[in-house]
Parts: sequence; structure tokens; C-alpha cells
Amino acid sequence: METGTVTYFNESKGFGFIRKGNSLHNIFVHVNSLLDEIREEDEVEFELVEGKKGMSAINVKRII
Repeated sequence: METGTVTYFNESKGFGFIRKGNSLHNIFVHVNSLLDEIREEDEVEFELVEGKKGMSAINVKRII
């Protein structure tokens, strides 16, 4: 499992981005890949998969 911080999430559009550790790159996350509700600045755990447009986060859950 990877860890990161939610930098942006739009509930109405159903997607957002996670910054992994100290990386400057954001990873796409879709609402269908969430195990928990997330908000901006939440710390999360997730798995990475290669998609058609780059890396995506799946099985995303908040770290409590």
C-alpha cells in the first residue's frame, strides 16, 4: 500500500488527486475507487495501477 494526501476532490464530478509522499506529481483517483469518503488534506492509503492516461489510485481509504 502507498500513502499520500488528498490535494483535490470534487464530489459532484466524482474525481480528485492524491499527492504521494513528498512527490510533486498528483495521482488521479475516481469515486469508484474509494473505500471511504475522502476530503482535501485527508491522509490516505491506496494501491497504484497503470491506466490509459497514467497512474491511478484504487482501493483508497482514509488513515485515521
